[in-house]
This record gives sequence, C-alpha cells and structure tokens, in this order.
Amino acid sequence: MNNNEPLAFRIRPKTLEEYVGQEHVLGKDKILYRTIKADRLSSIILFGPPGCGKTSLARVISETTKYKFYKINAVTAGVADIKKVIEETKNFMLNPSGKSILFIDEIHRFNKLQQDALLPYVENGTIILIGATTENPYFEVNKALISRSMVIKLNPLTEENIYQILKNAIKRPEGLGEYNIKIEDETLRKLAIIANGDVRTALNGLEIAVLTTELDKNGVINITDEIIKNSVQTRKAVFDKNGDSHYDNISAFIKSMRGSDPDATIFYLARAINGGEDPMFLARRIVICASEDVGMANPNALVVANSAMQAIHMIGMPEARIILAEAAIYVATSKKSNASYKAINKALEDVQTKDTGEIPMHIRNAPIEKMKELGYSKGYLYPHDFPGNYVEQQYLPDKMLGTKYYQFGDVSKI
Repeated sequence: MNNNEPLAFRIRPKTLEEYVGQEHVLGKDKILYRTIKADRLSSIILFGPPGCGKTSLARVISETTKYKFYKINAVTAGVADIKKVIEETKNFMLNPSGKSILFIDEIHRFNKLQQDALLPYVENGTIILIGATTENPYFEVNKALISRSMVIKLNPLTEENIYQILKNAIKRPEGLGEYNIKIEDETLRKLAIIANGDVRTALNGLEIAVLTTELDKNGVINITDEIIKNSVQTRKAVFDKNGDSHYDNISAFIKSMRGSDPDATIFYLARAINGGEDPMFLARRIVICASEDVGMANPNALVVANSAMQAIHMIGMPEARIILAEAAIYVATSKKSNASYKAINKALEDVQTKDTGEIPMHIRNAPIEKMKELGYSKGYLYPHDFPGNYVEQQYLPDKMLGTKYYQFGDVSKI
C-alpha cells in the first residue's frame, strides 16, 4: 500500500462490478453500462457534484477499453497537450487503432479556443472524449462539443452508497485492511450522512480518524462517533456560490417565496447563507420578489424588504441572517399578486412593437403661455376640483383607447 496516496485514490474501482452508485446510468440494462462493457463508447460529458464518482468512472473505462487512454486536467493543460495526444493517436507505430480515449477533468476550465481544438478530432472519431465537470455543461462547454457528446448527469451518492464504500475501504488491503479497526455500523452511517453525497469527504474523514487514533492495549483502533465528528467537523454543504448549485438554490429560494412556503424559503435561505452567499445579493432577491410576486396584494412587503436590505447593509453578518429570515418569511406569507408585473410587461411590449399614437393635448405640459394657444393642456380637468377627487377624462392616446394593463382583484387567497 502506498501511504502517500489518499484513501479515496487507493480504493477507486477498476471494474464496473466494483463501482458503487449511479444505478440510473450504470444499471445492467442501461446504455452506459452496455457501451462500456462492449467497449463501444462514444464521447460523453459527465457532470455532477464533487465526490460523486466522475473520475472513478473514467478510471473504470481506462481499465476496460482496448483503446489507448489519456488523462489531462483542464486546470494545468493547454492546446499543446491536446495536440500531443492527437499526434500520438495518429502515429500508427504508437497506436495501431488510430483512435484514443481522452479524459479531461474539469473540462469547464478550458476556454473556447482549447475546446475548439478538440472539435474536429471528436467529430471524425479520432478522439473519444470523456469530459468531467462540476458545472452545468450546457452553460460551460462548447455547444458544438455538447451536440457531439452524450451528456450524463451523475447524482450525489446516497447514504447507503457511501456506507457501502466505507465498509469496503475498511476491508480492502489497499484501503485500510492492514489496520485493526473497530467501528460500529451506526458510526459509519453517521459519517455517510455527514458527507452529504461526497464520498471523498467520507473517505478522507475515515482515514484521518484511523491515522490519528492511538491503539488501545489490545492493539485495536477504536473509532467512535466523537472521533468521526472531530475528523470531519461539520456536515458538508453541497453548495458552490459561483457554480451551478448557486443558480439552483437561488431559484428554489425565489420560487418558495413566490409559492408561499415559509419553511422551504427558510431552508434555501439557510443553504445560501451556509454556502457563503453575499447577504446583499439575497436581500435584493427578496426586494424583487416583494415587488414582482406580492405587489399590490400587500404593498407593504416592498417597504419591509427594502428596509431589510438597508439594515443588512449597515449591520452585516452574522446578525443579518435574522433580518434576511424576517423579510423572506414576510414575503413568503404575504398574499400574492403579479398584476403590476404583468401590467408593465404588457405596456412595454406595446410601446416597443405598436404605433401607440400621440399623447392627448389636454394632458401635455404647457410651461409657456404661447403653448396653451397651440392647444397644450387645453381642456384639462384637475381631479381635485371635483367630488371625490375624480373626474372622467381621456388619458390614453386615441390609438390605445380601451387598452387594459392592470387587472384589479388578481390576488392569491392565502
């Protein structure tokens, strides 16, 4: 066993039978399983959160394919590295098949020029591309590469998946099998929960626990709940404030407020805060929701949201979390109306696409007396001169008469 290599690296699977998890794409009746087994793989883009098994799956492919397998990391590699792979692939002496599999880890780190360099060789089949990314490839990867690849989403590993991998790690000689370890199944399951879908976090925590715990008088390493807690610390949050999960989480936060679910609202707010979101960014989203989704059903929601944003600006974290929670709950539990939102959108569409006519002369401004002689403001009725401060008169241009933008009474019933 090479003790310089992390446990997560040492016990990576070499065959599909050893691979744990991702049954939705690697079940025996699934296309990815069949193509890997038959060594008939086409280009694929694997995306999913850290520790879900993207690199491990690439390693399984490298062990099963008859083609030459190359691996590069987009953080450190460039176009020159791609050209070197292409040259070796085309060299009949080095590679009689004339085809190679190229695994690019963190492919989203490649710029457009680097991704374009791959395109002709992926298209003509010289290179079978396997790209791995934690980002949404539809946003981060060249559309031409996407169209020539099968995009496969890998899910966070389940607690049962991680528990099974931890059990295997303790037994396997290349893992921790040479140590005399005593750990209860319940403790292993707690570690699986803490990892929150990231098997690398679980394995790193287990290895730290084993290597830093002294032997008892019988030569046994006793791993307790407390040791695991101190080895992993807090539950890992699946959240990257600069990545795809940022957009997913903020979308869920906004939709929960709009959907009048205060519990879901607070849950996604907590995820955002725990993930390091800028509190002012969150405050702005609450202000927008107060205007767009609550609107005229409770105009005070905008006042509360705006006051919260000002308070957060002055106070900052950690106390700002309380202000964010109060404002978010207020917006979530308010009655909803998007009448103002629909009204301005429809009016903007008309202004941009229609001949809307001229502003009526009687409501135009007449700062100079001579303008009144031309008809500016002539015939204007001042509403406050009439009972109830209202008088019937035309405000819309002639061409827009009868147009309705704001619909009264369009309010939710919560």
